[in-house]
Amino acid sequence: RESVIQEFKATLSEQKIDLKALRELCFSGIPCEGGIRALCWKILLNYLPLDQALWETFLTKQRDLYAQFLREMIIQPGIAKANLGVSREDVTLEDHPLNPNPDSRWNTYFKDNEVLLQIDKDVRRLYPDMAFFQRPTDFPSQLILDPENEYETLRRRVEQTTLKAQTVNRNRSGVTNVSSPGKALNLYPSNEYEVLPNGCEAHWEVVERILFIYAKLNPGIAYVQGMNEIVGPIYYTFATDPSSQWKEHAEADTFFCFTSLMSENRDNFIKSLDDSQCGITFKMESVFSKLKEKDTELYLKLQEQNIKPQYFTFRWLTLLLSQEFLLPDVIRIWDSLFSDQERFEFLIPVCCAMLTLIRDQLLAGDFTTNMRLLQDYPISDVHAILIKAKELQDGL
Repeated sequence: RESVIQEFKATLSEQKIDLKALRELCFSGIPCEGGIRALCWKILLNYLPLDQALWETFLTKQRDLYAQFLREMIIQPGIAKANLGVSREDVTLEDHPLNPNPDSRWNTYFKDNEVLLQIDKDVRRLYPDMAFFQRPTDFPSQLILDPENEYETLRRRVEQTTLKAQTVNRNRSGVTNVSSPGKALNLYPSNEYEVLPNGCEAHWEVVERILFIYAKLNPGIAYVQGMNEIVGPIYYTFATDPSSQWKEHAEADTFFCFTSLMSENRDNFIKSLDDSQCGITFKMESVFSKLKEKDTELYLKLQEQNIKPQYFTFRWLTLLLSQEFLLPDVIRIWDSLFSDQERFEFLIPVCCAMLTLIRDQLLAGDFTTNMRLLQDYPISDVHAILIKAKELQDGL
């Protein structure tokens, strides 16, 4: 174990990082000690340049750019103009919430709220079995929380928007449950999160901001449900970095790494590309053709039961298996995926390995049993899955 850590440290201390050597090391799993994984991911996701001499200026530039995105995109229209030296009364005359002009900033504001509500619902449910995302971050965004700036936190914006449309009941401990009328509360148990005091932010709020900024900057794709599951593990990895000078910038660094990852994975989220060569349908079929080649008996069994790849591989592939395993295991799988030179090619043998490792159960089961197995995958040993996937990839 110690020798592996030394090997990583040696590779990462080169003035110019040898990407091929780093990929080979990372493929077999990155140590969690000393922030090594967070650093490797930043390099593997094409965020950090390979020449270390460039890091400091590059990081300063990117983090300033992110702060600029926050300033431009997380604003209340009335306040924003008032800060430009126009008094608030004038602002309201020319741009008020009922202004029908499509260029009105209020119009954009309300449109954005629809996206924000969807993001909000999803990020509050991130890894509910882990306390991490509900906990306050050590580095809340001073820019947003500083009362001098009059920015509106997204949480507050969501509360104002949802209160209009929802019933609110306070339980005895004083925590507000916001529930849509007619929706059973137990569907979203994590809505009963503790509201943090002013000046604090929970980690899920940071993730919410990252996704909101991404949606604003990428209107063509905006926000699609499931993106929260892709930001979650990256942010967790960066926000638990033992070095506070990295941890402090987890939000900006996560944003850029997520953007880079999405530029390679976004085709899976775009409906119109579903049937193209780069779309998700092609990838789902690749899993089955790989299975046919490696295990014809199992392939025929699934065919005969009319179990189609889209019934389960859609989620596996789009969300990079983040829903199938516990977070530490997802992170381990991603070490291999991120270091795969062909990028997500390795995901195909991984999915195929998952099928062959439960072949006996699948061969014995009927349609319903098998669908349940595939929707709620029974094996938690990702090590075995990755070894099997590597054998399949190497054609063993």
